[in-house]
Amino acid sequence: MAIRRIDSLGYQLGLLNRLYDRCLQDALKEFGVAPGQFAPLVMLFEEDGLTQAELCRRINVEQPTMANTLDRMERDGLIKRKADTDDRRRSHVFLTSRAKDIQTQVMEAARAVSNRTVTRMSAGEQDDMFRLVARMVENLKS
Repeated sequence: MAIRRIDSLGYQLGLLNRLYDRCLQDALKEFGVAPGQFAPLVMLFEEDGLTQAELCRRINVEQPTMANTLDRMERDGLIKRKADTDDRRRSHVFLTSRAKDIQTQVMEAARAVSNRTVTRMSAGEQDDMFRLVARMVENLKS
């Protein structure tokens, strides 16, 4: 028996993710930031100078994915890498002045996408949604 798409959690989450990424891409395009670069930027806005391994852990992505993302971010003038003075195999990732200059606008654009996503939900529904999504995340982590 076929599963209706409307009843498939995987389908609905995938669709939501694709639509959200498309809206985020449109919102960040004018700043030269791709959706995949947004999470590392946010982590670096919070704490500049993280290592690639720390970014992977905080964002929950694999090292090769992060390496490719950081390569593109460096190419786009958003970050620079500096070798660790104690361990030359490790480097720290720092925001460029360009990235620092667009921080406020990037965060406002992303917040607008987030607000648009939940615009017809009450505050209680939004709280419930975040609580339930956090529970699903924990279920899959354990």
